[in-house]
Amino acid sequence: MKGIILAGGVGTRLHPITIGTSKQLLPVGDKPMVYYPLSVLMLAGIRDILIITKPSDTPNFQALLGDGSHLGLHVSYREQHSPHGIADAILIGAGHIGDGPVALILGDNIFHGNSFSATLTENARSVHGCVLFGYRVNDPREYGVGESDVNGNLISIEEKPQHPRSNRAITGLYLYDNDVVDITKNLRPSARGELEITDVNRVYMERGRARLVDLGRGFAWLDTGTPESLFQAGHYVRTLEERQGVRIACIEEIALRMGFIDADACHRLGSRMASSDYGKYVMAIASDRG
Repeated sequence: MKGIILAGGVGTRLHPITIGTSKQLLPVGDKPMVYYPLSVLMLAGIRDILIITKPSDTPNFQALLGDGSHLGLHVSYREQHSPHGIADAILIGAGHIGDGPVALILGDNIFHGNSFSATLTENARSVHGCVLFGYRVNDPREYGVGESDVNGNLISIEEKPQHPRSNRAITGLYLYDNDVVDITKNLRPSARGELEITDVNRVYMERGRARLVDLGRGFAWLDTGTPESLFQAGHYVRTLEERQGVRIACIEEIALRMGFIDADACHRLGSRMASSDYGKYVMAIASDRG
């Protein structure tokens, strides 16, 4: 399975913070926002990852992550010159996807939960259609909303409905088989001129090949698209890290635990940041596994 991180857009809800930088490079806790979606793909065992950015931001992402080889990954980049909807990432990344399945994740989404890695691995192992992840929210009218039957099959999906049929928001993580490329190519832009990911998911639902996985209790899903939600996400991350003594979305640690790199390589990565607490943490993790 290939991975795509959609990190384009202009982040207008975060202006003026994002006038000079990408939203996905802003700090959440002690690390860049893009580390969080990248860690999700890594936990799913995905090592070939495309990051889609706007042209002015590509050099900064490359400076941060390079080609990913230091993490045992292959990271490449494509540019989205103007925002045309989430589903546009499928068309931009069609060559990257090739003839296999793909995991698409939004660059401003944060997922955290004790059994999240197992949930990802189980659902990414074999994708026949699409797999969506639902999260219960207090006001689903602000989200795409999904409803499933007792077997987890998606039976309705609506975008920001005034009268939601469920309280499960569709999160920014999507698993698709290879049919998603042809489905997206045949989409018509919506009234706002975008290719809507909800329309892609609806096609799969109408074919009886869409599942909705309920993340349930014990999980956290955070969308960091506004100043308030960005602050809340940072507070959540720092609070858990301070209480538990572990770091969320430490990509070096995940690469080590997933077997992408060995302890020596992990320690070298930490030593490059030895002046920071983050670097000291990475070196300590490597020493424990050495």
